[in-house]
Amino acid sequence: MTQPATEPHEDHGHDTVEIQMDGESFKIKRGHRTVTEIKTACHVPPAFVIEQIKDDGQPVLLDDGASVTIKGGERFLSHVRGGGSS
Repeated sequence: MTQPATEPHEDHGHDTVEIQMDGESFKIKRGHRTVTEIKTACHVPPAFVIEQIKDDGQPVLLDDGASVTIKGGERFLSHVRGGGSS
């Protein structure tokens, strides 16, 4: 009986990692994730854009159609989509 209870718990621990969005921690599954999946996991409105903060501190704007490999510890910022016509 102990074995079935242990295996799912161990698998869950290996698959779920923490990322940060706007300084707040959120749990998400490790692996290749779309921007939409990241927004959903971090409660970011679909109309917002997100930027990934790289190790050098530089933000990289992520297109809604993009995907990111999540390993744990990634940092993101969200904000209202900018732009306008000229």
